[in-house]
Formats: sequence, structure tokens, C-alpha cells
Amino acid sequence: MPIDILMPALSPTMTEGKLAAWMVKEGDSVSSGDVIAEIETDKATMEVEAVDEGVVAKILVPEGSEGVAVNSVIARLLEESEDASALDAPAVAQPPSAAVTPAAAPEVTPASASAGPQSSAPAPAGDDKAERVFASPLARRIAADKGLDLAQVTGSGPHGRIVKADVINLEATAQKAVATPSSASASKPTSQTTTSLPGVMDPRPIADAFGLEYDYEPATAMRKVIAQRLTESKQSVPHFYLTLECNIDPLLALRKQINQDSDGSYKLSVNDFIIKAAAKALQQVPAANASWTGDGIIRYKSAHISVAVAIDGGLITPVVREAEKLSLGNISNKVKDLAGRAKEGKLTPAEFQGGTFSISNLGMFGIQQFQAVINPPEGAILAVGAGEQKPVVVDGEVTIQTCMTVTLSCDHRVVDGAVGAEFLAAFKQIIEAPTRLLV
Repeated sequence: MPIDILMPALSPTMTEGKLAAWMVKEGDSVSSGDVIAEIETDKATMEVEAVDEGVVAKILVPEGSEGVAVNSVIARLLEESEDASALDAPAVAQPPSAAVTPAAAPEVTPASASAGPQSSAPAPAGDDKAERVFASPLARRIAADKGLDLAQVTGSGPHGRIVKADVINLEATAQKAVATPSSASASKPTSQTTTSLPGVMDPRPIADAFGLEYDYEPATAMRKVIAQRLTESKQSVPHFYLTLECNIDPLLALRKQINQDSDGSYKLSVNDFIIKAAAKALQQVPAANASWTGDGIIRYKSAHISVAVAIDGGLITPVVREAEKLSLGNISNKVKDLAGRAKEGKLTPAEFQGGTFSISNLGMFGIQQFQAVINPPEGAILAVGAGEQKPVVVDGEVTIQTCMTVTLSCDHRVVDGAVGAEFLAAFKQIIEAPTRLLV
């Protein structure tokens, strides 16, 4: 019997992806473990291995296809004793996990299951109108992003199925109507909008109506996920903020000495000290290392620190696992490795999901202070500003210190004000006496 190869779910939150490239062609023989395709998610590109042996009889989804739904059939295999006529027979029903597996993907921790947005709810039972609409997954996604009603679209695909071009044509027609004001309303800006997120106004119709010049760049999958998750975070997570200054002169002196003695095996950054200090502070104040579940609180045993890294087109947060157990040198090498592979799109889901606490450092850009948005399901994020020399009164005398401002954004459902203040006090104490990080 033919064997269906299904689009794999490469992370717990993945609902669709891009089939970036096929590593095989029709007629090729494959064995279990052979890399057959590259799948691109919103965060990374991953290789996919075959589980079954056979001959690639039919590739159903061409490379470069976007919006390929998870568990949809992308190709079919024939066993060695079968010929092409077997393709007319029903395929073997394989569970999604038995069709293909991501190559060398570590097991994802349970916490990562809630790291991303949940899939949209199915149509209510008895909704005959929704049941009569036949559309491709990509067409449905575009329609949802643009706020378009698929029931108004006439499908041009096989058997009247709605495809991507049909949705785009409908959107273009709607925008043209909005962008061309009638003689009665030409002097007034139009209020009609298209939205991709609740409350988001598309300014293009107004810009078109008033002849404003602009360049339009369609959002990447990564940018859409960032927009959705951070909007959900600010709307659903009750943020509050705590700020204090740390004297980092002792840290800078210790860092300089360690780097001079390292013989080039590593080069510590200030951020490496911050990661280690935050991890140790979370061990001292475990109530700050927590997540809200909806009906309770999870308090984590170890500090899995998510480190914000800017990459082309967005942001990703590789995770330094059990940072409290790592030396400064190990943290430095780990962060460099993760950040480098993040910028190449080579991280596995287990390497950027399942963090328990985040750090976002904009000090290298000269930013003095800022408030970061919490990365759900984590309960807090530490925003780190630049170190600046300033006069400080100590024991009645004015001295010059290098001060670094840090702001803790807290989810008030799990981290109360006193807990956040206790964490920052522990962090400040460690940062200002950095030799504690060496033991």
C-alpha cells in the first residue's frame, strides 16, 4: 500500500509551514533516516527525515510552497514490490508522527507547549455556511489575516475550491473601492479598515486616498507571530514595572581581569554576567521564576534564561538551560553559539522554547532605560540599559560610578510587587559583588 508523507509539526505551536526544498525527487529510493526535505517555520529551517523505506512515487507539494498545513499529505511513497498502479489505491493511514520526523530535534520541554499562540477555534457545530466553504489552508490564513469573509469569495480551483489568488483578488477589489472616495465623501478620510489583529488599522486605504507615497513590505511569518504574541501579552498579561540602578564598576574590573587571563578560550561580555546573576537571583527568589497556568502557578526548579537576539526580520529568544549551574565561560560560549545559529535560522524548537525568564539588553545601543514586554508563558523579563558614569552620593561624599539601569517587567498574576523587589535586590547584590558568580 502507498505510504503518505505528511507535513510534520516541528513545534507544539506550529499549524503550517513552508516547504523550502525537496532533497529527493520522484523515483528516488529512500531509507529510514534519509533527509528528504527542508521545512521552514516562523523561527527556523529544519531538515526532515523519512521514517519508512520506499520509492518517492509522487511529490504533491512543490518546494517553495507556503502555508502548508500540518499533517497534510506532501508526498507518497511506494514499497519496493509496488508499481505506479498502486497509487490509485487508498494510502496507508499513518499517524502524523510516523510519517516524518525532524532531523536531530531535541525533545521539547512541557513548558514550551504554551510558548506560542493557540490555533484558532473551529467553526461552531451546526454552522452550515462554514461547512459549505471549501478553501485551501493558505487561502483561509490570508482571509483570516485580512479579515475577509470566505463566503463572499468565488473559488477558481478544482471543484470550486477557493485558492490564494481568489482571496487576493477580493482584497484588491475591496481596497480599490476604499481608496477611491465618492464625490460626496472625497474630502473626508475613509474609516473602513482591513485588519490582521483586533484593533489594528490598515493605513494603506487612507494613504492611497490622500496620495501619500510609501513602500509596503509584506509581513514575514516571524513578524506575524511576534505581532500576535506581543499583542496578546500586553492585552492579557497585567504588567507592572520595577526599576533600580546597579554599580557595575567591580563587574567591569573583574571582567577585564578574567578576559586577560582566559588565553583566548572565551571572552566574557557584561551580558554573560547579567545572565549568571539573574539565574542565581532566581535561585534565591524562586517565586520570581514562575508562570501562570490559568488556574494555578508553576514555579520552576532551574533558571532557563531566554536571551533576546535580534535577527533579520524579527527577534528570537534562545534559551540558556540551567544557567545557575554554568560557569561564566560556559555561558559566554553557549550564548555565542546560540546567537550565531539563530541568525542563520538553524536553531531547533527546543533551543528557543521553554524558557522561564527573559533578558533583553539594549545597553550596547546606548539605551539608558526601557520597559520590555513579557514573553508568555514566562512571568517576568529583565530590561537592561547601558552603563553610564554619573556622580553618586556614598556615605555623604560624591563619587563617580558606572551605573546600569535595569527594569523588571512582572506578570502580576504570579509575581507580586514584593517578590519583584526581592528579586531585584538579590540581583543588585550579586552584580555589585561579582566575585560571587565565580563560586
